[in-house]
Amino acid sequence: MSDAPHPEIIERRLSPLTSRILAVNMMPILVLVLGLLYLDEYRATLVEQTLDSLHTQGQMFAAALAEGAVYELAGEDDHPAESPFDLDVARNMVRRLAEPADLRARLFSPEGYLLADSRTLYGKSGEIEIETLAPPRRESADLLQRLTAWAARPFSNDKDLPLYRERHPQTARDYPEVAGALDGNAMEIIRANPEGGIYLSVAVPVQRFKQVVGALLLMRGGEEMEQSLLQVRLTILKMTALALVVTVLLSLYLAGTIARPVRKLALAAEHVRRGHGRRHDIPRFPGRRDEISELAHALADMTEALWARMDAIESFAADVAHEIKNPLTSLRSAVETISLIKDPAQRDKLMAIIIDDVGRLDRLISDISDASRLDAELSRAETRPVSLAHLLETLADIHGATAKEGAPSLGLDLPKDDALTVSGIEGRLAQVMRNLIANAVSFSPPGGAIHIRASRINGMVRILVEDEGPGMPEEKMEAIFERFYSERPEGEKFGTHSGLGLAISRQIVTAHRGSLRAENRLDGEDRVLGARFIVDLPGESG
Repeated sequence: MSDAPHPEIIERRLSPLTSRILAVNMMPILVLVLGLLYLDEYRATLVEQTLDSLHTQGQMFAAALAEGAVYELAGEDDHPAESPFDLDVARNMVRRLAEPADLRARLFSPEGYLLADSRTLYGKSGEIEIETLAPPRRESADLLQRLTAWAARPFSNDKDLPLYRERHPQTARDYPEVAGALDGNAMEIIRANPEGGIYLSVAVPVQRFKQVVGALLLMRGGEEMEQSLLQVRLTILKMTALALVVTVLLSLYLAGTIARPVRKLALAAEHVRRGHGRRHDIPRFPGRRDEISELAHALADMTEALWARMDAIESFAADVAHEIKNPLTSLRSAVETISLIKDPAQRDKLMAIIIDDVGRLDRLISDISDASRLDAELSRAETRPVSLAHLLETLADIHGATAKEGAPSLGLDLPKDDALTVSGIEGRLAQVMRNLIANAVSFSPPGGAIHIRASRINGMVRILVEDEGPGMPEEKMEAIFERFYSERPEGEKFGTHSGLGLAISRQIVTAHRGSLRAENRLDGEDRVLGARFIVDLPGESG
C-alpha cells in the first residue's frame, strides 16, 4: 500500500467546492447585471412616452401658430404671396413655445422652405444661431457614464438608426417626416446622433380651416432619457455590488460549513487508509445537526464496523487454525505410529482413528467454508416471503420419516389460518431450524420429546424449540453461540460437530433483522426441565 496521499486530498488555498459554490451563487447576479445593462424594454417605453409627448406638444404648437401667426386668407394682397405666415410673429412664437419645453422647433412653408427655427434669432442685421451648452459634469460621473454606456453598447440598436445630418439651407426634402406633415400626416422618426445618443423628431401639419399652411418639426435629443437610464443603471449597479459582496461572504461562509468539514473527513479517511495504528478517529462534528454530521457519523460507524470485521476475521482465522490443528496432530500421530504397529487389531484401531480425523477435517472445512461465504451470500441474496408454518411442517415430516429407533419425537404447535410469513431467504431460515432441531436431538434423552411452538407477538413471529435435555449452565447462555464452542452431551463421539452450527444460526437470524437466544426450561421449583431456543423474526401480513 502506498503512503503517498491521494492527489485530490492535498491542501489547497481555495477548494474546488468553494469555487463552485461561488460561481453558482454569483451567476444569477451576473445574469441580472447583463439584463439590467440591456434595459431595452424600459428604454423603448421612455422613447414611446417622449414621442407621445412630442406629438401632443406639436399639435398644441401647430394650433397656436395657426391661430396667431397665419394670415386670415392666404394669398390675399395684405401679405406676401410666398408665405401664409406673419414671419415675425411666427418666429417669435416658435422660439417662445420651444424654449420652456427644451425643444427645437422648426417651421416649414408649404413649399418646403425653412421659415423659423427656435435656435435662430432673426433681426435686421441677420440671423444668429443659438446652441445650448451642456451643464458641466464631474469627471468621475462622466467616466462612470462612459463605462456604463460602453457596457450597454453591445445591446443597443442605435447603430441601425439613420444618422442625423443638418444641411444649410434646410428644406423639407431633408426630413421625410416634414414632407409627410405637408401632406397632412403627422409623422415621427428616430435618428442617431453622430456624437452619441439619439434624436427624436415629430412633424405635424399646421392647418388653417383644414388647409395645410405649413409643417412644424419638433426635435428633442435623448440626453434626458439617457440620463434617466444612467441613473437607473447606476442605482442597480450599486445594489448589485452590495448584493455581490453579501453573496460572496455568504458563499464563503456556506463553503466553509461544507468544504472544510468534508476536507477534514477526507483527510481523516486518508489517515485511516495510510495509517498503521488503529486510533485514527473520524470527526463526528457533534455540534452540527445536518447532512454533514450524518455523513461524519456514518463514516465513523463504518470505520468502527470495518475494524470490528477485521477483528472478527483475525479471530476466525485463529480459531480455524486451532480447530484444524487438533485433528491434523491426531492424524499425524496415527500415521507415524501405524507403520510401527504389527498387531492387526491395533492397526485397525489406528485406521479407525485416521478415518475419524479425516471425517472431522471434512466437516470442519465444510462448515468453515459455509461460514465464510455466509456474509457475502446474505448481502447479495434477494429476500422473498417465506411461510415458516409450511417450513416447520416440512422439517417435522422429514424428521419423522428419517428418525432412528429411540430418537426423540418432534411435536408442532402452530396457529390456525396463519402462515407465519416473514421476509427472508428460505434456504438459510431452513438451515437455522435444522440446526436448532439437530441440537435439541443431540441433547435429548432416548425416547424424549422435542416441541416446536410458533406464534405472532407484537408484529414479530416467535419460534420456540424446546427439548428435555440437561439444559445449559447460566454462564454459558451466550458462549454457546460462539464459533467452535465444543461442549457436547455425554456419550457423544468427539468430533461429530464442528461447533459452528449455533454461531451460523445466530448470524443468519441477525441478518434477517431478528434475534436468537437461549434459556432453560424450569418447573415451579426452579428445576431444569430442558433447554429452550427462542427465534424472533419480523413478520409480514398474510
